[in-house]
Amino acid sequence: MHLEIAVQDVPGAQLAAAHGAARIELCSALQLGGLTPSQGLIGSVRAAAPALPIHALVRPRPGGYAYDSAEVALMVAEIKALHDGGATGVVIGALTPQDGIDYAAVETMIAAADGLHITFHRAMDHLSMDDAVTAVPRLASLGVQRILSSGGAVRARDGIAQLQAMHAAAGGALAVMAGGGVDVSDFASFHAAGLRDVHLSAKRTVNQRPPEPLTASAEAEDHSYFATDAALVAEAGRAARALAPA
Repeated sequence: MHLEIAVQDVPGAQLAAAHGAARIELCSALQLGGLTPSQGLIGSVRAAAPALPIHALVRPRPGGYAYDSAEVALMVAEIKALHDGGATGVVIGALTPQDGIDYAAVETMIAAADGLHITFHRAMDHLSMDDAVTAVPRLASLGVQRILSSGGAVRARDGIAQLQAMHAAAGGALAVMAGGGVDVSDFASFHAAGLRDVHLSAKRTVNQRPPEPLTASAEAEDHSYFATDAALVAEAGRAARALAPA
């Protein structure tokens, strides 16, 4: 299996590289589902793990995937900056207000990527099963090379039938990658279903509560954040390698 780890900092990228990840999805704000990483973060990760492919998430805000023209223009600018900053791929997606794929926005972003690897993200999981399957060959024809999906389920292991249907619809024109609530124990099931890519954030929650006494403002703050879990990344790396071709 090809393992992709979603990370938001240099230590996470270093862990992914050390344990054999095929690539990272680099983002900021994992607690918001991931947002576009900064240029400083891209540069820092490249310096710390120069051989590691970096696929950068392009998502300007949380709260859905229907974007207006100003937001599409912002994502285009971000994609161009990520290209120039050393990303090897971008992870994109856009929907219409009716939760269909906004193909015009997708085409615009792919053109801006100028040859970078293209993954269509979990906006795909807003589509019905039939619509998602129908969309696969069209996305491939536009230049999408991978789709990240849970098969429309909360946990990807419960969406295997949908993932298989999308994989079959792709006909080898693009890869379908299982992601969303993934446990390492799920890898074998994905592999048996014909999938060869798996994605997880491998995160733990850190709570750095400041020392007492706290001001009212400090008391009201959320002092937690996500960090990449070294033990989980190591376990995922071993499991992915065990499913690699002989």
